[in-house]
Amino acid sequence: MLFNPLQLQTLNAAFNRLIPPDDYPGAMEAGATEFLERLLQSDLEHLIPCYRQGLDGLETESQTRFESSFHLLADEDQNALLSDIELGKSQGEWRTPPAPFFQIIMNHAAEGYYANPEQGGNRNCKSWEMIGFLKP
Repeated sequence: MLFNPLQLQTLNAAFNRLIPPDDYPGAMEAGATEFLERLLQSDLEHLIPCYRQGLDGLETESQTRFESSFHLLADEDQNALLSDIELGKSQGEWRTPPAPFFQIIMNHAAEGYYANPEQGGNRNCKSWEMIGFLKP
């Protein structure tokens, strides 16, 4: 198990704020989490501690600012928190630097969203349909 249940809820919520659902699925629904888990179990195994620490940091930041878990926050509060983290602004305790963690999670959300479905992301080729690569 790569992540504990709270870390997984935090990851899914963050992915869906970075690429939110609209007429097409958000990053989590499109399989970005599964894509990331595959990467972390192979080529990017060295990033597992960074992810665990970063997700714990995001949860601590949410608790510090809002006294609530990140995945339970309103979309606007999640957006505000992620925007601050992107800029390296934090109030909570982080064991991994927040701004570089944001870049890593953002890159992997996008990679999983637009990936070849055989790699675990882009479920049902929805992102490819969205950009016109495939016709619905």
